[in-house]
Amino acid sequence: MLRQTKNQGVSMLKEPDYFNSFKGETWRSEVDVRDFIQNNYTPYSGDDGFLQGPTERTSGIWNKLTEMFKEETKRGVYDAESKKPQAIDAYGPGYISKEDEVIVGLQTDAPLKRGIYPKGGWRMVEKALEAYGFTLDSVTKEIFTKYRKTHNDGVFSVYTDEMRAVRKSGIITGLPDAYGRGRIIGDYRRVPLYGADFLIEERKKALTQLDVAELTESDVRYREEISEQISALEAFVRMCSAYGFDVRRPAENAREAVQWLYFAFLAATKDQDGAAMSLGRTSTFLDIFIEKDIAEGTLTESEAQELIDQFIIKLRIIRFLRTPEYNELFSGDPTWVTESIGGMGVDGRTLVTKTSFRYLHTLYNLGPAPEPNMTVLWSNHAPESWNKFCAKVSIQTSSIQYENDDLMRPEFGDDYGIACCVSPMKIGKQMQLFGARANLPKCLLYAINGGRDEKSGAQVAPAFKPITSEYLEYNEVMERFDQMMKWLAGVYMNTLKIIHYMHDKYSYEAFELALHDADVERIQATGIAGLAIVADSLAAIRDTKVQVIRNEEGLAIDFKHEGEYVPFGNDNDKTDRLAVMVARMFMNHLRKHETYRHAKATQSILTITSNVVYGKKTGATPCGRCACEPFSPGANPMNGRDTNGAIAALSSVAKLPFEDIGDGISYTFAIAPNALGKHTDIRINNLTTLLKGYFEPDGGQHLNVNVFDRALLEDAMENPEKYPQLTIRVSGYAVNFVKLTREQQLDVLSRTINQSM
Repeated sequence: MLRQTKNQGVSMLKEPDYFNSFKGETWRSEVDVRDFIQNNYTPYSGDDGFLQGPTERTSGIWNKLTEMFKEETKRGVYDAESKKPQAIDAYGPGYISKEDEVIVGLQTDAPLKRGIYPKGGWRMVEKALEAYGFTLDSVTKEIFTKYRKTHNDGVFSVYTDEMRAVRKSGIITGLPDAYGRGRIIGDYRRVPLYGADFLIEERKKALTQLDVAELTESDVRYREEISEQISALEAFVRMCSAYGFDVRRPAENAREAVQWLYFAFLAATKDQDGAAMSLGRTSTFLDIFIEKDIAEGTLTESEAQELIDQFIIKLRIIRFLRTPEYNELFSGDPTWVTESIGGMGVDGRTLVTKTSFRYLHTLYNLGPAPEPNMTVLWSNHAPESWNKFCAKVSIQTSSIQYENDDLMRPEFGDDYGIACCVSPMKIGKQMQLFGARANLPKCLLYAINGGRDEKSGAQVAPAFKPITSEYLEYNEVMERFDQMMKWLAGVYMNTLKIIHYMHDKYSYEAFELALHDADVERIQATGIAGLAIVADSLAAIRDTKVQVIRNEEGLAIDFKHEGEYVPFGNDNDKTDRLAVMVARMFMNHLRKHETYRHAKATQSILTITSNVVYGKKTGATPCGRCACEPFSPGANPMNGRDTNGAIAALSSVAKLPFEDIGDGISYTFAIAPNALGKHTDIRINNLTTLLKGYFEPDGGQHLNVNVFDRALLEDAMENPEKYPQLTIRVSGYAVNFVKLTREQQLDVLSRTINQSM
């Protein structure tokens, strides 16, 4: 914790004349973006009639990129750097079509060119380059193998044999031990509101607060980190200066506000290759500047939409260089540029503005796309016109995910955002330590097999007596399963301590953390994969006779059950309670462990597209799932087992307790258009009603909404050239369907597409 030693006085923002009409005092003397928003934004409860189409300049840029996307698809990557490591100011200015761009800035020196981040791990860089026909420069490789230790090297130099074993077996997968951990949301709004000079001075004050007579090890670490943050802000000023902009001062019009904010986000993506580089909650903030300029006659509605369209274009072309193994886990080239839109204020006012509409309207002006990850903070108290507009966009684009604002606002307030997919955090106040996820069906199999891996036969967990009976007995299985979860939670948390210690040491996100409060609160995220499989397996063991099929070594490799059980996803309390129980049990085991830097432990139920990989790594399970069969995504019922209709499936998932799964509960929902009604207005009304029912204050936390027919996806598989922008929601994010592997496309097709409510 930071320790205040002396009164440093109050810093006052050096305001441009442009700020004279802005209201409020607190935000002027300290960094408090929420206070600025609450004092100055204009809630909007009207419809979408004011929206404008794309300008000629915007269409020209997008058309040029569309042609480049085709080439990128053929090559795998359009272009990649092989020598110069990424840094905030590593490159000079780059453009798509300079004369047409009203918002500028690229990650490298050319659009779609991917940079390299060897400080995270040189092996990953080398493998990714080689996968696409590039070779890592020999001097760069020598530097990061001989002179500069990487995050990945640091982690593996400390990993225990047990940690290596759980990683190899797949009982824990997706750990950020070779790439940027991501899920850190810089408060990028601070740059246009305060300018870099003010933020640098605030950080220098934080250094002074740590000028104490008796330094602790923690104090020394804080001093170094804050010093690095100051250096990152100074590099940011140089980066923007190369484009001809002076970001040392606050923005003085709407265009500068958008540009400054984008520059801040861009700098973060130059500094890190995090698995999720979320944007935050920016639309209501930017609306203040846009509406001011429109009211003063210096900006038209068409120009306002152009600013947003071109901002979104830039977010759509954020790229990172990934290995084929990474792409198996996180398919479709996602960057999780998650923007949280809407929600309600704690004072009862809607936070929906005209710019909330403008953001979603880009899905029409530019066509559907996975990025940025448009996330609506749904409230049943929001204006009906907004809720119906969102439903319309979902029906027509399948590009939006929804999160329950009425559920999260009591804990996180009204200035939180979603990191990655489903993880809420207070913007600029909290950061997440990403922790991937544990494979609970495999943990259950370890409980049956005495800690041996059902695929390899290796003794991964500590050895204890396996279950040897011909038929599984529920109480015995639960006792062993609880013991195995206890072990798994321990090795999981210890592994994460190593990863995040080394990340802070060798690949610290100095710029993103410079846009947080100096004394940031940390959240240690963990995750569960396969919850529905475990619930179904336990239901089968409890309610039917499950016979164990063993190999010659006595290892349980398959199961037969006599009788029927009700799977998770059919609104059956008896089964649904099993899912709740398992989630609580694992979270309670996690809570018992010390965390890195006193972070608050949380967990999510989320798989991304790794549900296919998890399936490959996991043997047959007592529920009837075959060996190597994909898991269901996130908190979804197993594919095809939710047979009682959409509302029953939604009801089952809504029972999962957010207080024990506070990092998010991902549910990916698909429904056929005709199931919502024959006509557009009826479909909009029915989807709105469905969302209202799911997002009660004590209801579901997250919902991906897909509205499509199976025939559409089948045609896209056979004729991908006809569907370059076909976007679908998967576990926690969106993806171009044609970018998925054939195996992943088939997995999507196997999921339940509800034909009735």
